[in-house]
Amino acid sequence: MNKKIINNKIAAGILALSLLFTGCSNSENPADQSGQSSLSKTDFQIGHLNSTAHLLAFVAKEEGYFEEEGLNVTLTQFSSAAELSNGLTSGKLDVAFIGSVPIITFQSNGQDLTIFGGAMTNGHGYVIKKKFTDGLTDWDINILKGKNVASVKNSVQDAELQILLKNAGIEIGDGEDKVNIVYFDSQKDAYNAIKNDSIDAASVYSPYASLAESEGYSIVYRCSEEEALANQPCCRQVAPTAALSEHIDSYTAFERALIKAYKFSQENQEQTIEDVKVYIDIDEDFIRTEVYGGYGTSNPDPDKIGTAKLKDEIVALGYTNDYDINSLYNISIYESALNSLIEENPNDEIYKQLSEHFEQFE
Repeated sequence: MNKKIINNKIAAGILALSLLFTGCSNSENPADQSGQSSLSKTDFQIGHLNSTAHLLAFVAKEEGYFEEEGLNVTLTQFSSAAELSNGLTSGKLDVAFIGSVPIITFQSNGQDLTIFGGAMTNGHGYVIKKKFTDGLTDWDINILKGKNVASVKNSVQDAELQILLKNAGIEIGDGEDKVNIVYFDSQKDAYNAIKNDSIDAASVYSPYASLAESEGYSIVYRCSEEEALANQPCCRQVAPTAALSEHIDSYTAFERALIKAYKFSQENQEQTIEDVKVYIDIDEDFIRTEVYGGYGTSNPDPDKIGTAKLKDEIVALGYTNDYDINSLYNISIYESALNSLIEENPNDEIYKQLSEHFEQFE
């Protein structure tokens, strides 16, 4: 081979490598020429519950989307919304996935925490011991009359139960025509309580409904199947209000990672299930049912309209005092993150669908 051809091939190789590294540095990873992130904050501590509902964070971590956005993220599991809230207010957490009802009550009680994204819609309900459904082909909320029902105070599940009981004209308390609600500190505790003789039914969020069925319990209802609870916003992305203002670029990068994770979850079911299993160690079939069975949707949209409606409903129940939710709801971060991804991927159908959803529920 002559020297000219060799030199041309070497030059072509150098050019290709140059383009490759230039492309990497100018793509989605917000880094300067030295390779250092240009974000104002790069280390993120994220709190989540033992729930498949928080899969967006799991996928973003396992598929490298946080790293791609210049973030160094650590995920930590907590037992309750109160623990997550305390983590945010104490500065130990930068983001937490908290149920819509508890975050509404925390806000109404003066906690300076802001909702800036979504995590899951629907995905919860109640289960009952099978002895109460043997021989029945159909049942509804009335099956809970005269029963002791384990639930979690200040939770979406409890608020939904109270809404359904109110709509059905069923009182809460002791008696054959009433429903006695027994409160526990966490969903895990409430679910485990059904194994006791004194508890007849219990609240569940994903993946506990699938676990309950596998253990022989019957499902009283899933919220996705109740007209009064349609499209109920569950877990929300929450952060300290001051941190969102101070590090808006970093939280926008965080949101971009979760939107990418949503796209991945819609296009790669089996790998998504594997990613979730890293954090929620249950049978893959249970994960598949909870995530793709149609009972809940993990969507990063803030869904301000739905959450504000829920706030009004729980205020009417006497769950909490009324307050102006607008000052503690930031939809601009999600909007900016989504628009930037659409600008980079103008023909992506999933991003387009998210944009249409946002316009409908902002």
